[in-house]
Amino acid sequence: MADVNRGNRPLSPHLTVYRPQLTSMSSIMVRITGVAAFGAAFLVAWWLLAAAASPSAFAFIDGLLRSWFGDLVMLGATWAIYYHMLGRLRHVIWDFGYCLEVKVSENLAICMFIAATALTIVTAVAV
Repeated sequence: MADVNRGNRPLSPHLTVYRPQLTSMSSIMVRITGVAAFGAAFLVAWWLLAAAASPSAFAFIDGLLRSWFGDLVMLGATWAIYYHMLGRLRHVIWDFGYCLEVKVSENLAICMFIAATALTIVTAVAV
């Protein structure tokens, strides 16, 4: 085995040099919003199961989801679902080989945030 001096080796450059990019942060947000959408689906499933179980169980979860806190959670879940949907659409566009340039990808990341917010506002006003 080669005599390797492991004590004086420098750290990987990414630990000291790396700066988060807009596209990578957007990709991480797509993953986070996927988890949030799963949580929202769990709440909706709980609501449906409680409706089938008993009036008291339904009253509890219905009261929770219709409270100001429930409205806030569902508004955030709506934004998460829209953002995740737009992120998956962006990946489909990339899979076809379009919009792969760095500047275009960064603009798509910004547009995803704006579009998810606008769609959430439209949904909140419509309901």
